[in-house]
Amino acid sequence: MTILQTIEQHVTLSKEEGNYFLSLLETRMLKQGEFAEKAGEISTHFIHVKSGCLMSYYTDKEDADHVMQFSTAGWWTGDLNSFTKKIPASYTTRALADSELLLISNESMNDLLTRFPAFEKYFRILFQNSLITHQNRILLTISATAEERYTRFQKKYPSLEQFVPLKYIASYLGMTPEFLSKIRRRMMNS
Repeated sequence: MTILQTIEQHVTLSKEEGNYFLSLLETRMLKQGEFAEKAGEISTHFIHVKSGCLMSYYTDKEDADHVMQFSTAGWWTGDLNSFTKKIPASYTTRALADSELLLISNESMNDLLTRFPAFEKYFRILFQNSLITHQNRILLTISATAEERYTRFQKKYPSLEQFVPLKYIASYLGMTPEFLSKIRRRMMNS
């Protein structure tokens, strides 16, 4: 599915709007392990994953990584606080697989939203859905069992386990890799 098809699931675009939007995008290829953005640097672009998989994470004072989000084809990602406020990013985003990204700069985004209300509506819907997803994830983290969280993860990201290291999945789920291994063994044996 193209980026315009993804957008048009939420809003209707004229040919002019679609063409103008496409003219603002920059393409960037990342190899597995390369960074889309780094903590401490200002995020100058909002990132759309055309193909591949990205992981956004926070690194604490003990140098432990805490996975915040996986982003696969069709998803937008990036440190939104850094992008909008032009402050150093709290998160690092890197490729877990070779990825093709479409980037829009802060200035281009602001111009787009001012010029074409359809994009203002699209990104409002996108951010509302993102907030709902994050609220549901918090609720799941505090109310569901580890097995329930893992089962939901498998449904949401059915192909990630094939190439994402177990330690990152465990971090995303809020558990140790050893505990996740026990859950997986128990589920396979039942």
